[in-house]
Amino acid sequence: MRKYSIFIFLITLALFACAQNKKEKVPKDMDVNTHNSNYQVATFGGGCFWCTEAQFQYLDGVVKVESGYSGGSVPNPTYEQVCEGTTGHAEVIQVTYDTTKVSYDELLQAFWISHDPTQLNRQGNDVGTQYRSVIFYHNEEQKEKAEYYKKKLQESGAYDKPIVTEIAPFKVFYKAEDYHQNYYNQNGSQPYCYFVIKPKLDKFKKVFKDHLKKQ
Repeated sequence: MRKYSIFIFLITLALFACAQNKKEKVPKDMDVNTHNSNYQVATFGGGCFWCTEAQFQYLDGVVKVESGYSGGSVPNPTYEQVCEGTTGHAEVIQVTYDTTKVSYDELLQAFWISHDPTQLNRQGNDVGTQYRSVIFYHNEEQKEKAEYYKKKLQESGAYDKPIVTEIAPFKVFYKAEDYHQNYYNQNGSQPYCYFVIKPKLDKFKKVFKDHLKKQ
């Protein structure tokens, strides 16, 4: 019950958090040892992957974030194909995280705070099924936690609209083109980064201020 209470508190706080003005450089991913038994993988879609990547990069315990595509039917899709909305893929981030530093529960908190899960097949002005809210679970434990928190979050009244987040089994992840990786860090002065990503990132850092990587 205590975990649930903290979870709902963070979500509710995020809905009213003010943006911070302090500029910081997005932390770079750490080198990942894929054989580390403490590392696990999570896959989330919360609109434009540039936005979600920038936010998750800040979380302590997240060692790697890759932008890509999942949930579709076309092998090795290109960005242009996904943007057409005909491949079935969602823009997602694949997160490698250290379970000794951050839990899947906390990643779910970050996921729901990072976007508006009541918007169907869109986030703001980004419209299309590729921008849908989705959790691709890698095992039964992730599935159970995702379904549990989605249900509890809906019952909490934190949102006045139904949560439309899709919860589906993970099948395959296709890494996006190189220019999509670490996008905000490389293109922070671009209009989309400044006017769309930065406000989301500032709010995210405000909520998770005690769980961010040390600069």
